[in-house]
Amino acid sequence: MNMPLDDLAFRTDPDTLSRLRRELALAAEGEGLLDVAYTTIDSPVGELLLAATPTGLVRVAYEIEDHDHVLETLSERLSPRILRAPRRLDAAARELDEYFSRRRKVFDVPLDLSLSRGFRQLVQQHLPAIGYGQTRTYGQVAELVGNPKAVRAVGSACATNPLPLVVPCHRVLRADGTPGGYVGGPRAKRALLSLEAAA
Repeated sequence: MNMPLDDLAFRTDPDTLSRLRRELALAAEGEGLLDVAYTTIDSPVGELLLAATPTGLVRVAYEIEDHDHVLETLSERLSPRILRAPRRLDAAARELDEYFSRRRKVFDVPLDLSLSRGFRQLVQQHLPAIGYGQTRTYGQVAELVGNPKAVRAVGSACATNPLPLVVPCHRVLRADGTPGGYVGGPRAKRALLSLEAAA
């Protein structure tokens, strides 16, 4: 007897669905059909979406950014072959957990910076030079990248950083020392700066 598809979905328990998703992700990765893997993790600054290509971690997104919109953008800019596949993100999730528990000050996961270009990418490549617990102004970062007059462009590069937390744009402040804007919102930026200052 054939069971209608709706009945099958209704009778499938969450554990079975989870197992089927894992199997699908493994099969897709094994066949080279998984261009972008993603997962979500809980953190002290809210749920974070993590996404990775075979090259490395490509996106960290706050809830405030709308995870569905972020996935849609990744589909348009990178590849429509996106699947929830947490295994590819295990190392990134572990390193973020270590960061939030003050056991990690530097991230080691490979990064894919392909979502940024030109000057923005240049700025984002230099942000990890701002050490844990330290801050710099937008002007100081402009000098760091060799273009002291590009203060606004540095602000734009920080605002569009696809890898917040891991590429630490939260450590960049206004000239007067106030936090300034942040993709995760002002509360998240203050929380990260407080976390690092307490170490």
